[in-house]
Amino acid sequence: MSMFCFQCQEAAKGTGCTVKGVCGKNDDVANLQDTLMYVLKGISWFNEKLRAKGLNPGKVDKFVFDGLFSTITNANFDKTSFEKRINEALALRNELHEKCKENNIELPENLPGFVTWSAFSVEEFEEKAKEVGVLSTENEDVRSLRELVIYGVKGLAAYAEHAWNLGHKKDEIYKFMQRALVATTEDLDVDELVDLVLETGKFGVDVMALLDEANTSSYGNPEATQVNIGVRNNPAILISGHDMKDMEELLKQTEGTGVDVYTHSEMLPAHYYPAFKKYDHLVGNYGGSWWKQKSEFESFNGPILFTTNCIVPPLKNAGYKDKIYTTGASGLNGATHIPERKNGRMKDFSDIIEHAKECDPPQEIETGTITGGFAHAQVFALADKIVDAVKTGAIKKFFVMAGCDGRMKSREYYTEFAEKLPTDTVILTAGCAKYRYNKLPLGDIGGIPRVIDAGQCNDSYSLAVIALKLKKVFELNDINELPIAYNIAWYEQKAVIVLLALLSLGVKNIHLGPTLPAFLSPNVANVLVEQFGIAGINEPEGDIKMFMEESAA
Repeated sequence: MSMFCFQCQEAAKGTGCTVKGVCGKNDDVANLQDTLMYVLKGISWFNEKLRAKGLNPGKVDKFVFDGLFSTITNANFDKTSFEKRINEALALRNELHEKCKENNIELPENLPGFVTWSAFSVEEFEEKAKEVGVLSTENEDVRSLRELVIYGVKGLAAYAEHAWNLGHKKDEIYKFMQRALVATTEDLDVDELVDLVLETGKFGVDVMALLDEANTSSYGNPEATQVNIGVRNNPAILISGHDMKDMEELLKQTEGTGVDVYTHSEMLPAHYYPAFKKYDHLVGNYGGSWWKQKSEFESFNGPILFTTNCIVPPLKNAGYKDKIYTTGASGLNGATHIPERKNGRMKDFSDIIEHAKECDPPQEIETGTITGGFAHAQVFALADKIVDAVKTGAIKKFFVMAGCDGRMKSREYYTEFAEKLPTDTVILTAGCAKYRYNKLPLGDIGGIPRVIDAGQCNDSYSLAVIALKLKKVFELNDINELPIAYNIAWYEQKAVIVLLALLSLGVKNIHLGPTLPAFLSPNVANVLVEQFGIAGINEPEGDIKMFMEESAA
C-alpha cells in the first residue's frame, strides 16, 4: 500500500485507493495531501489560542481553507504545488507558535506532534504521510466519524473561498473549520463526534447562505434562462469549475478581443446571472459533465481554464494537454497556473486569451438549448403556480436529485429514474448530477418545467430554502411532511457538506447513491440509518414505486 484515500465515491473496490487514485491522483500527491492536512491541524491549534485572545492573523483563515480546498477530489494534481504549500504551512505554523510565546499564551509542556513536527524535503513530507494519514486512526468508527467531519470541512472550505473572493466573509465559519480540524485530533467519543458531524452540517447551511448572498449581491438573482449548446465560428476559451469571480474577470478581459467564452460542467449556471448576460461573447455551454472532458476538450479546440476542482488528468497523447490552464486551488502537472490577485487587481488572463486567438473555433457537438436558473428567488416568483399545482394534484411529488455526476456505469440509474418518473412529478436539481437528465424531453406541468435546475452544487442551498418556504406555505410542522423525496447522487466532499447541511435542517429519509461512502464504517452507517433514515438506491422502477407509495401514505 503506497497510499490510502477513500474520500470520493469512486474509491477503488468500494473501500479505498491504495496504489493510485481512480481520480488520477498519484500516490506521491496523495501522501503530500495527507501531510498538508496534518500541518493545517497544527496551524488551527495555535490559531485557536490566538483567536481566543483576539490575536489571530487574518491571513490564517484564507490559508487554511485554501489548503483544504486544494485537497478536494479532482482539484489539484500538482506535486510541486503541495510541496510549496507544506513549506508555507510549516513556516506559518511556526510563526503562530512564536506569536503565542510573544503574547504569553500558556501552552502545554508536551505539545502534540502536529504542532512541532518539521522537515525540509519532499521525501520527508511523503514519509510522514505514512504515519499521519487516514489509517493512523485505528478505531474504525472513530476514523469514520473523524473523516466525515474532515470531508464536510473540506466542502465548507470550497464554498468559503468562493464567497471570500467576492468579498463576503464570516469569522464564525473560519473559527469552526479550524476548531473542527483540531477536534479530529482529540479523544472524543462516538456521541461527541456525531454531534460534531451535525454541527458541521449547521455551518454548511451558513456557508452556503453566505455564498448565495455573495453571488446574488454581486451578479443578481438567477433567472430562468435558455442556454445555447451550439457554437459560433470564433476562437474560444472553455471555463470550468465553480468560481464566479474568475468568470467575471475572464469575461471582462475577453470583451472586444474576438475570443468567445463557453462554460463547461459546473460553470453552466453562470448563464443564469443577470450581470453576465450583457456579455455577447458568453456564447453558451459546451458539452456536459466533468468526466466527459477527455473527448469534449479535444473537439473544443481552444484552451481550457479550470477555476476549481473537476479536473481529469489528460492522457499523455491528448491533443489538448498543452491547452490547460489552472488557477486558485486547482493545479495539474504541466498546466499553466494563473497566479492569485494582487493589490486588489484582477487576475491576469492575457496568456490564455492570446493562446485562444491561435486556435481553431470549437467543433459543434450538439445544438439547441437547455433551461436552468431556478434558484429560490425565481421559484418564489412561480410560488402561486406551484402551490396551485400541488393543491389540484397536477404535481404529486417533487424529487430532489441534486449532487454529483461521475464515470461509473451505475450512474445511468439517474437517467433511467428521471425517464421513468410519473409525468405528475417534478425534479429539483443542483450540481452536475443534472447532466444525467437535463437534456431529456421531460416537458412541463402547466408551464412549470419538470426539471427545475437551481445551479451549482453549492446552490443546493436554494433547494433547502424552497423546501422551507413550501413548509411555511402549507402550514406544516415538519419539513418531512412535504411531498418531497430526496434521491441524491454524491461524488466528492462538497456533496458531503450538502448532505450534512440537509441533515442539520432535519431532513430525513435521504437516499444516497450510486453507493454509500466507503468512509462510513458499518456502525456509523447504522447510526445514520437509525437516526436519519439514510438509505442507498436499488433499481429505478422499484425505487420510484417506493417513493410514490410513501407519498400516497
